[in-house]
Amino acid sequence: MTDFHKRSLLKVAALSAVATAALVGCGKKEEASAPAAAPAPAPAAAAPAAAEPLKIGFAYVGPVGDGGYSFAHDQARKALEKEYGDKIKTTYVESVPEGADAERVLRDLATQGNKLIFGTTFGYMDTIQKLAPEFPDVKWEHATGYKTAANASTYDFRTYEGAYLAGVIAGAMTKTNTLGVVGSVPIPEVLRNINSFTLGAQSMNPKIKTKVVWVNEWFAPPKETEAATSLINGGADILFQNTDSPAVLKTAEEKGKRAFGWDSDMTSYGPKAHLASAIFNPSGYYIKTTREVLDGTWKSQQSWWGVKEDAIDIVSLAADVPAEVKAKVEEVKKGLKDGSFQIWKGPIASSEGKEVVAAGQVADDNFLRGINFYVKGVEGKVPGGQ
Repeated sequence: MTDFHKRSLLKVAALSAVATAALVGCGKKEEASAPAAAPAPAPAAAAPAAAEPLKIGFAYVGPVGDGGYSFAHDQARKALEKEYGDKIKTTYVESVPEGADAERVLRDLATQGNKLIFGTTFGYMDTIQKLAPEFPDVKWEHATGYKTAANASTYDFRTYEGAYLAGVIAGAMTKTNTLGVVGSVPIPEVLRNINSFTLGAQSMNPKIKTKVVWVNEWFAPPKETEAATSLINGGADILFQNTDSPAVLKTAEEKGKRAFGWDSDMTSYGPKAHLASAIFNPSGYYIKTTREVLDGTWKSQQSWWGVKEDAIDIVSLAADVPAEVKAKVEEVKKGLKDGSFQIWKGPIASSEGKEVVAAGQVADDNFLRGINFYVKGVEGKVPGGQ
């Protein structure tokens, strides 16, 4: 083999070695390159949307500042908000007359998304019955009525128990044996209260007579003042009311007589005249009903709460009410609480002398809901009735 041929072979071999080294070098460099990027993290799960608050509407027959009935309902609404916080949202409309305006307001509350609506006066009953089937996803609650539907309940408070307790005090404190009552509207609820007040007074003083003047409105301070004045001029020295303003108590204060607050503690409106206030507190019922709507257990029913459920009480008894009378009040309250005392236990007669509850018998709730008469001792006749 010639030197040239050898050199050629060596050159080829050398070039092959260089090429191989280059290839190997390139392979090592590729292996040393930056590692592949890590997989992108999965997108974070979207936070669940916050539950919408339950919207609750209230319709009041009077102004929230009436110091009585609508004021008590609005205080309960505030207690409801405190109980449930941002789980609920409440709204109210005050001074809603019974009639066409009530339908407009209640319909507006429903169309605005309120899923629980409280109509707080007897005169809204037929309106709620009309609207309930139109808004089947709304839970309707009607105060003091007696008609229900699949999505409409009724609720009431045994205000006659507070009236009886006031009567116990009035019967012991009167000097003329004549009591006066300013009545709102002559429906069973109001007649029941007037009669129970009289029965309570007669339990302390059988000589008691009760005079009644009707104003035919729930909240009408001028008419209430006029009625109270008429009763005082007729010989009543202690006044009771089933109206929504403090006008009766104020009138008694001005004329040197005594009177009771009604629905709320009215002491401040007539501190010298004030004997006590028969109050109702609907907050417990509103809290219970809202809980049932929130947890899906609400159902149509009829409820009637009283002293037993801490919904009725008599408060702020005057300092000059004798200790034995205060003890009697507490005794009756205890009996109402545990069921050992019954207000409507016979014998009870109507003002016309007819036996309405026989001796030893206890009137049931159906009887009490349909009262349309005065008991013995109440003067006059029920407007449009007996």
